[in-house]
Amino acid sequence: MKEQKQNKVLGVVFEALPNTLFRVELKSGEEMLAYLSGKMRKYRIKVLVGDKVEIETDSYGGKGRITRRF
Repeated sequence: MKEQKQNKVLGVVFEALPNTLFRVELKSGEEMLAYLSGKMRKYRIKVLVGDKVEIETDSYGGKGRITRRF
């Protein structure tokens, strides 16, 4: 099975949406819709507006997955 290279980018959460979805402003100035990763849900790590987060971008450019909070 081939592993795809994950692009990781940094951003700041500026809007919290229902069902653990967030709007994140990336360092490049773009906006992206992102959701929490499974481990962050499992261990109930809270993400609030204003938090800096690391996102793994989808290879198709749609949503991203929040994998880390700083």
